[in-house]
Amino acid sequence: MSGTLYVVATPIGNLEDITLRALRVLREVDVIAVEDTRRTARLLNHHAISTRTISFHAHNARSRVPQLISRLEAGSSVAIVTDAGTPGISDPGLELVQAAISKGIAVDPVPGASAPLTALVASGFPLMPFTVFGFPPTKSKARFDWLKTVCSTQHVFSFFEAPHRIRTTLGDAEQFLGFRPIVVAREITKVHQEFIRGTVSELLERLGEPRGEFTVIVGPTDNQHKNNLLPVSDDQVVSEFCRLTESGRTSRREAIRLVAHGSGRSAKDVYSAIERAKKLV
Repeated sequence: MSGTLYVVATPIGNLEDITLRALRVLREVDVIAVEDTRRTARLLNHHAISTRTISFHAHNARSRVPQLISRLEAGSSVAIVTDAGTPGISDPGLELVQAAISKGIAVDPVPGASAPLTALVASGFPLMPFTVFGFPPTKSKARFDWLKTVCSTQHVFSFFEAPHRIRTTLGDAEQFLGFRPIVVAREITKVHQEFIRGTVSELLERLGEPRGEFTVIVGPTDNQHKNNLLPVSDDQVVSEFCRLTESGRTSRREAIRLVAHGSGRSAKDVYSAIERAKKLV
């Protein structure tokens, strides 16, 4: 009889954020597949768990999946964990789960911490619908195209970013997000936990020296002004329009559309504000 694959969520920062069931499973399984043996060792040692671990990450998944499936088919129980949070959400795990399902092996999820959901509930934005997009591409052209697509999402969505790329990514996203409210969360559940709120331009001014992985939550387009979060003046509209068009990369029509999309105002209203500003010059 085949064993069971347990997909176990682990803390995203505070080591106390783990369920009693997760601790029991990690003690009882035959082996734990971990993203980083050193990081997981800290968690296991903290809770006095001595179960054997084996590395399982993006670079060895091709060879590890068959090995772990063989163990499961032989009757062993396997738990998979990532460095932090729930396996499969921008972390290794999906390949192993899919392989287990294809072999008829039982998959048992052990729920717990998740950075996107934790940041979302602290954002103050509507909780549904909500989309998680993961990490943007690292190369500039691919990242720009990726942002153009995901930022067209009108409901609340999230993505992750590394500290050394967060400023560049937010800068690229600014022309697509305009005045949409954003919450940037860092060091979630840790001592230096921080939630920074504002538009992209405001966030870039307040980020300071980026440290720790960032979870970015982008608010909806349709509730900005209903909730009186970010009233947008004509001056702001015109300033954003000028910023978009001065580089030559964005046409006048596209700039009006983007400003309207980001500010919650109609394209006609944005156009009127721009024309009024012209007459004052």
